[in-house]
Amino acid sequence: MKDNHKSPHILNASSNLLGLCFVVLTSLKLLNISQKTAIDESTTAAIIFFMSSCILSFLSIRGDIRKYENIADYLFLGGLFILFITTILFALNLIS
Repeated sequence: MKDNHKSPHILNASSNLLGLCFVVLTSLKLLNISQKTAIDESTTAAIIFFMSSCILSFLSIRGDIRKYENIADYLFLGGLFILFITTILFALNLIS
């Protein structure tokens, strides 16, 4: 098994994307359009994935537990997938 310690990279990237999701969700709430869109639900799901990824990657760094790192990696990919699908649907005007 490779010993490349992905946790610091996962923590950095997921925390950055977590901040971006919070900006999007806050913008929707401030503009009072969050009740009319599916974007806030998908952004909330991405926030949950990225927050879980941050926590598990941090625990992996602190405790050197490889299982947490693998779960954090999959959660990060899940959050990226949610953002990707949301962006494609928004770009194709399938959601507003």
